[in-house]
Amino acid sequence: MVFMGDRATLLETGRFVQRHARNAADEIIEAVGAADAVVDTTTETDAENETETEARHRRAAERGDLASMSALGALLLRRGDLDGAEPYLRGATAEGDRAAANNLGVLLHQRGYADEAAGWWRVAAVAGSAPAAHALGRHHRERGDEPAAEYWLRQAAEQGHALGAYALADLLEHRSDVGAERWLRAAAEQGHREAAYRLALALERRATETTRGPHETGTRLRTPGARAGVPPGAAGTAAAVPGQPAGEGAGEAAEAEQWFRQAAARGHRRAALHLGAILEHRGELKEAGRWYLSSAKEGEAKAACALGFLLRDAGDEESAAVWWLRAAQDGDGNAANALGALHAARGEQQTAERWYRAAMDAGDVNGAYNLGLLCAAQDRIPQAEQWYRRAAYAGHREAANALAVLLLQAGDANGAEPWFSKAAEAGSVDAAFNLGILHAGRDDDRTALVWYERAAAAGHTEAALQVGIAALRDGDEQTAERHLRCAAGGGSAEAAFRLASVLDARRPEPGPAVLGAPREEKSECEEWYERAAQQGHRRAQVRVGMLAAGRGDLAEADRWYREAAEAGSRNGAFNLGLLLAREGSEREAALWWTRAARAGHGRAALRLALLAARRGELTEGRRWCDRAVELGPAEVAERAARLSEALHQELTA
Repeated sequence: MVFMGDRATLLETGRFVQRHARNAADEIIEAVGAADAVVDTTTETDAENETETEARHRRAAERGDLASMSALGALLLRRGDLDGAEPYLRGATAEGDRAAANNLGVLLHQRGYADEAAGWWRVAAVAGSAPAAHALGRHHRERGDEPAAEYWLRQAAEQGHALGAYALADLLEHRSDVGAERWLRAAAEQGHREAAYRLALALERRATETTRGPHETGTRLRTPGARAGVPPGAAGTAAAVPGQPAGEGAGEAAEAEQWFRQAAARGHRRAALHLGAILEHRGELKEAGRWYLSSAKEGEAKAACALGFLLRDAGDEESAAVWWLRAAQDGDGNAANALGALHAARGEQQTAERWYRAAMDAGDVNGAYNLGLLCAAQDRIPQAEQWYRRAAYAGHREAANALAVLLLQAGDANGAEPWFSKAAEAGSVDAAFNLGILHAGRDDDRTALVWYERAAAAGHTEAALQVGIAALRDGDEQTAERHLRCAAGGGSAEAAFRLASVLDARRPEPGPAVLGAPREEKSECEEWYERAAQQGHRRAQVRVGMLAAGRGDLAEADRWYREAAEAGSRNGAFNLGLLLAREGSEREAALWWTRAARAGHGRAALRLALLAARRGELTEGRRWCDRAVELGPAEVAERAARLSEALHQELTA
């Protein structure tokens, strides 16, 4: 039996790539190119043409025309008329048409005669049919015969058959064979969208490993809690966001993006989701939104969730809620968490709890953690502990930290420590810091410092401050400055003040003022003092006032002294009194010195004693002298004692 050459190609198989408008049989039927047997009709005119075509093929087939027999069999098979198709396909197969042999195999496979179907596929494949070789390879793989599957799939792939190349790549990838990528690329280059998507994933994974090392995660996940306006843990995990490979990995990352784009353009919803995430990470939010929307419309819940976050970040909370609702109803726990956070922010606690429970039911452990946060905010501590514990046992590190905090607040330090340790070992920076606090409370400063350093290395502001303070205590000014800069840069007012103090101590003593000399620019230490002062740090406010006064900027000095004094700083009140007294406002100065003295400032008490003495209020003066002696320091106490004795002699003279 002599078989004629292929006149068409095998359509995509439903097992690997789904199409919305095609029957599964249509995806594996091999059509005869000389006759338009494979037609996807929608209009009335097309239907008339198909009817005419079928009639023409029937007339020719009855006359024994081999091509028409094969084409008519393919047309009827596509339509689902297996009984009508079989005699024509068998007749054409008997005459040596290998496309008919392949399609006869399809027909028999649909009827459940898999082995007989494989026999005809083998006949067609041996005769050179790439579609038949592909179908035969799939048949063997389904039966667990991987060597035979690889042989026939390779036959199809080497003939340029896209589905054969993809199926071969899938088989090789399953065995971790490095040759898989070659065939994924071959299929992708022929327009196979799933192959393009998987090739992109492979390229991205390799690019990320090149940048971060093979033992690090290739794709970072963002949590909606990290986005503006949502408290940490308020939601689960959003769309995967690739890292930003540099150097050697940059080329592969760029190529990966192109393959994601190609697959997405062909309707691959997961590729569209991934492409959207890449673009969002790069700041191209408008285009990212378009791809998220495309993916979401195709039913990808994660894309609907990610689109919701983009809309929320753009200020359209109502539209965000619509997409989150759609995603949550499709079982996306992350979207359910986002809805819970949205309702919690609005004070709708019951609705928030319902969505957090839905997230938990969807398998998102963040749901239990968020329920804990919700209960804790309502002072429902037993329930909060229950939910934290549930999430912590499931491996949620921040839940473990929160549980430990509750236990510590209840006085159970021994119960809290294992949970802090578990959370810290899992990567919770807050838990590492809390372990430092726990050990510091036990006077175990060495162990506390170890945990502070670990948290500081991960960017924890308060931990960096504690490490800086410890370094200052040990005389290691260089280490102290490094950590204080990190903490101050992270927003710690205390760190900014201490850093300024370190820099201040290095400044040379100012020389005598020169008449007409230009005013000095603010030094770096003054800038750090000001940063701390602007955050309400009272000691920094006093120091900024002193530096301003030293520059002759009395208005600026008055402002900072007054702000510190009104916040309760006794030094600020004393210095403000000095400034006012020099300007002739002795009455107001006395008011601020009184406030400072009553707060324990010895020099202010001595100033009040001197004022009283000058006014002749000797008894009042002695009273303030006694207060100054009591408060000190030593030189103030000595002067106050001498003044008190003088006033006493004056009173008894």
